[in-house]
Amino acid sequence: MLRLLSLFLPTVIPSWRFFKTVAPSPRIEYRLIAQGSAGAWREDRPRPAHLGMGRILRRMLWNPDWNEQLYLVSCSERLIEAPSQHSVDEINLRVAQALPVGAAAQALQFRLVFLSREGEEIVKLVEYESKPVPLAPLQGRRV
Repeated sequence: MLRLLSLFLPTVIPSWRFFKTVAPSPRIEYRLIAQGSAGAWREDRPRPAHLGMGRILRRMLWNPDWNEQLYLVSCSERLIEAPSQHSVDEINLRVAQALPVGAAAQALQFRLVFLSREGEEIVKLVEYESKPVPLAPLQGRRV
């Protein structure tokens, strides 16, 4: 019985040694560009300030939005470590797909930022900034 418990426990309580390193994840911010003027940077898919218990329980079983967010974090980390056009294209496409319908802009631009705490202050470090891309072709594509 003890042997069975020792095999089962690691599946319920994962070990942090699973990861090679534990470091901050990049956050994606985007801005829309219309008639040559760039809008303010906004966080892509901001986390809700509060979740009710029912929603938390439902998210434990079904949460495709969080899966997509994890995919974007993976693309962002790859973009920082080894830049590729694939990662840039995937981030552009998925950010564009999440925009409200009828966004009045011609272009989309994103950047990757890291947040860190220095004393009492939160410092934002911009690690990557993409080139603006036309928005219309991205919103017409399906993920």
